[in-house]
Amino acid sequence: MGVDDRTRDVELSVVMDRPAGDETPRELELSNAFERADDGEIFSLPDADRGQAWLFLASAVVFEAVTWGFPFSFGVFQPYYTQHFADNGSSIAAIGTTATGLLYVSAPFWFTVLKLNPRYRRPSVFVGFAVIVAALIGASFAQSVSQLIATQGVLYAVGGALHYYPVLLYLDEWFVAKRGLAFGVICASCGAGGVVIPFALDWVLRNYGFRTALRTWTVVFVVLTTPALFYMKPRLPIRHHANTGPQRLELGYLKSKTFWILQGASIIQGLGFFLPSIYLSSFAQKVGFSAVDGTLAIALINAAQIVGALFIGFLCDRCHVTTGILVCSIGTVVAVFVFWTFATLKPMLFVFAILYGVYAGGYSTTWSGVAKTVRENGYPGAETGMIISLFSCGKGIGAVVSGPLSEALVDKDPWNSSAPYAFGTGYGALLLMTGITAFVGGFAFYAKQLKMIH
Repeated sequence: MGVDDRTRDVELSVVMDRPAGDETPRELELSNAFERADDGEIFSLPDADRGQAWLFLASAVVFEAVTWGFPFSFGVFQPYYTQHFADNGSSIAAIGTTATGLLYVSAPFWFTVLKLNPRYRRPSVFVGFAVIVAALIGASFAQSVSQLIATQGVLYAVGGALHYYPVLLYLDEWFVAKRGLAFGVICASCGAGGVVIPFALDWVLRNYGFRTALRTWTVVFVVLTTPALFYMKPRLPIRHHANTGPQRLELGYLKSKTFWILQGASIIQGLGFFLPSIYLSSFAQKVGFSAVDGTLAIALINAAQIVGALFIGFLCDRCHVTTGILVCSIGTVVAVFVFWTFATLKPMLFVFAILYGVYAGGYSTTWSGVAKTVRENGYPGAETGMIISLFSCGKGIGAVVSGPLSEALVDKDPWNSSAPYAFGTGYGALLLMTGITAFVGGFAFYAKQLKMIH
């Protein structure tokens, strides 16, 4: 045995006997590489950040793409449902915002349950899978908007949460040094799914109706997700959690000014974030473009999120999180007030969709950087997954509120046809709200300059 090996063994013996939460970065690296069995024997674990970690990441990509990609593609259902459920047209947007909103809002609850009960994590994946299938099939038999809200909205969100949120807990186990990049890849996969899903759903909707579209997507979901189920598993064995005693949650940062400034900015950004994805297809048809053009615009938003998520994830690994937030805020404001304003011209519509996807779509990737900032501000035990779930909840609040609020803005648009360009299409108030919330969502950067956060 060489000197390096002996040194590693001595270091490891110190790590294994030290209380959780007192580890140095070197000790964290070692504890990530080894596990102690019940008889005291130390054995190796799969490597973090490489090897089997990439199989986990591939599975997480599939989970993200299909679980989130479907509700994020709701914009293709919006004009179809508006036409076929005209009596309840004002409630249709609530179907999409309910699904995405509840998926986000429920994150802290499910994360807490699964964090405190590690043995439920893997079963949760399979239960959620079954609930999603039931929700999609149930929605295909719906006879009213309220039934669609209950199935495609509420039930889908419950299943999606059970199915997806174990990913966040496993992410902390499989990735350490490359966690920001891994989270960016996961976020980007939602955009990748959103490129294909709108076109596929739009084609089936136009040719066979929404019932066949939902049943077809159910089959696609099962076929794509089933192989990924086998690799969606923890890196640490369940006995690891049992050996370390009762599971604890570090929540002291909920009293931190830093946390609430960053959370407040995220909630405000979430108020406007979903509006283009929901209404852009209807907007395109309102200004005289084809249904395919509207679907293409939604697909471009989702595709551009791939670039945005990877770029912002990379940025947050190397810069303070508020830098990433500022980039997202400025880019979104320019996209909305310059390019959406002139989106009565088809090229401008597509440029807007791309820029909005990059900058607004990249905002959620900053959440892993928020976790890093919180840990550096006196809460070293703060877990990335819990931070992300709390910020998901905040964004979900924005999504739920934005549904009825956006319907009111469209119904009571102050400009209607009296204003120029996109402001006179009946969607001017939506445009204004999206731009303002994006601007205010960048407040965290200025808070740092004012020494309100560090």
